[in-house]
Amino acid sequence: MAPAAVLVGVMGAGKSTVGAAVAQALGVPFADTDTIIEQRAGKPIPEIFVDEGEAAFRIMEREVVTEMLADFDGVLALGGGAILDDSTRKLLAGHTVVYLSVELSDALKRVGLGAGRPLLAINPRATLKYLLEQRRPLYLEVATHTVVTDGRELAEIAPEVVALLAG
Repeated sequence: MAPAAVLVGVMGAGKSTVGAAVAQALGVPFADTDTIIEQRAGKPIPEIFVDEGEAAFRIMEREVVTEMLADFDGVLALGGGAILDDSTRKLLAGHTVVYLSVELSDALKRVGLGAGRPLLAINPRATLKYLLEQRRPLYLEVATHTVVTDGRELAEIAPEVVALLAG
């Protein structure tokens, strides 16, 4: 069993929104690793970062991603930083991975000033710019397909992803 598709991209790329729409179009379930982590931890991700630290969060994230890649057959959205882990990138090999690409200006419009996003707590614009630059090569490394989301609506993006998965 393997996910129908795994969506990756920086925060604000639209992984959760696009993923839910793609799953609905394909008639499969949708899951978001961040949501699963929050449910299991019993608290939101910002609290995990504060209470236990980013390293503990990344361990939880790796465990959830590993489990979902093995046992989930729907559309799976990974947290933006999941690809930072070498073992996660290796696990993604052989899966259909869609990188939802977004540039800084659109990402900032979508995430605002980063409320609820612990990595954006200080200087959201500079931090998001850094995250985009740091992570883009890793997203491209794992991607089977890349879909540009800048200046586009869900009604345009989701059908493109579905078409890529079908073709």
